[in-house]
Amino acid sequence: MKKVLTLLMAALLIFTLAACTATQETGKQSNSTKNKEKVLYMNNGMEPTSFDPPIGFDSVSWNALNNLMEGLTRLDKNHEPKPATAESWEVSDDGKTYTFKIRDDAKWSNGDDVTANDFEFAWKRMLDPKTGSSAAFLGYFIKGGESFNGGKGSEDDVKVKAVDNKTFEVKLASPQAYFLSVIANPAFFPINVKVAKENPKWFAEAKTFVGNGPFKLTKWKHDSEFEMSRNEKYWDREIVKLDKVHWAIIDDTNTEYQMFQAGELDSSAVPAELADKLIKEEKVKVEDQAGVYFYRFNVNEKPFDNKNIRKALALAVNQEKMADYVTKNGQKPAYGFVSNGFKDADGKDFRKQNGDMNKTDIKEAKSLLKKGMQEEGYDKLPEITLTYSTDDVHKKIAEALQQMFKESLGVDVKLANMEWNVFAEEQKALKLQLSRSTFLADYADPINFLENFQTGHSMNRTGWSNEKYDSLIQAAKNEADESKRFEKMYEAEKILFEEAPIFTLHFYNHVYVENANVTGVVRHPVGYHELKWADKKE
Repeated sequence: MKKVLTLLMAALLIFTLAACTATQETGKQSNSTKNKEKVLYMNNGMEPTSFDPPIGFDSVSWNALNNLMEGLTRLDKNHEPKPATAESWEVSDDGKTYTFKIRDDAKWSNGDDVTANDFEFAWKRMLDPKTGSSAAFLGYFIKGGESFNGGKGSEDDVKVKAVDNKTFEVKLASPQAYFLSVIANPAFFPINVKVAKENPKWFAEAKTFVGNGPFKLTKWKHDSEFEMSRNEKYWDREIVKLDKVHWAIIDDTNTEYQMFQAGELDSSAVPAELADKLIKEEKVKVEDQAGVYFYRFNVNEKPFDNKNIRKALALAVNQEKMADYVTKNGQKPAYGFVSNGFKDADGKDFRKQNGDMNKTDIKEAKSLLKKGMQEEGYDKLPEITLTYSTDDVHKKIAEALQQMFKESLGVDVKLANMEWNVFAEEQKALKLQLSRSTFLADYADPINFLENFQTGHSMNRTGWSNEKYDSLIQAAKNEADESKRFEKMYEAEKILFEEAPIFTLHFYNHVYVENANVTGVVRHPVGYHELKWADKKE
């Protein structure tokens, strides 16, 4: 989710002409308002999937959602959960019951009070299987949450309730040290019950959107731009310094960077071809981010129903070359799924402790491919199509993988790209054979990475199932002893890579350029952008 030269001038001129239509509204607004108001200009990359909290569970939705709405807690500048819509809470001696006191001055952008009923309604709706939220698994720590979402229990079994108008009680299935961090996630934002019942599509347009965060949605031209303004009803409105945040929707990194250079954006990702130079010149900002870029095999489709063929392709990938010569943004090659920075009970880093899982080994890859083809009776592999969502970086990575598979294994792979929303639906429906993926941690614990590949999990999207893996994840979730808990997670990750329904490429970081006049934008290593404390000097 962080921060030209003479040789760019010609490109900028071409861009100004070619991108006129895409940025016409941005340009007009910049000229007419930026000297009168504090307006931060950002790029969202793609059209948000949804501003319905349990549905907009992805990186193109939650950065905006996190500033339009607010949960019981909010991550602070040091990335720790602090009181937000809830001003305080009490925890039972066994660590299983949390009782939250909602602020008396917590208001919706339409002036309504934020109530405990709004939270009860929202959390139960997230877990309702009819909602179809891919974030529902985050609520499985709530007593009755998993059974309701799995169709085995009822809504009444979900142990969240409004004790009174401003008191919200949550009962957990087992104590969770990271509970207060999890509920800062947009999936746990409240929903105005009255508004939702009057208009079930309240979240689809700016004119009907009702939030409770630092900003309110004031304009949304779909697939083009959207804008948020300071929410005067927000309980902590005195802290908010920006008048507006304008979001462009540009899915090309080069265009985004050119807009930054032209003063039309206040922040930009860095194009791969400029990364080395700008990093050396210390013109970019680099911050940690807990997440991993990876690919999913569909194990229900040939030839990836064969474990050895999957492992062969995984070991043919050179993550180091990909990071050094393709993405070139200082990312660390990923040889496991859990990223760096998570300490076990002995203070050891998870990633270092569990070692490298799928490091490049061409000799072994060739041997495994031969073995797998013999097992399946293949003289030639069935046709393989690698699919990625439309983006210049995803395209470069896909092309590099195509070349690696051909050069190392003699395997021909076709490439296909899809617009994000279509791609996401096709991947969830297991219609893609081999497809790119991103995982950005929802909360700060390794279990959040590993729980994704449980049987039938909404984030699995591979068709893979393993009873031993499932039992280890469930045991880890219920284990109070930290040493034993990490042992189970270490073993689970090893099974994941032995079975190889995925292969990893690199761990994420925030690499970006930012207007020197902008301060206070917080990019959480685990989480999303915070604009509550942002400021911009004119």
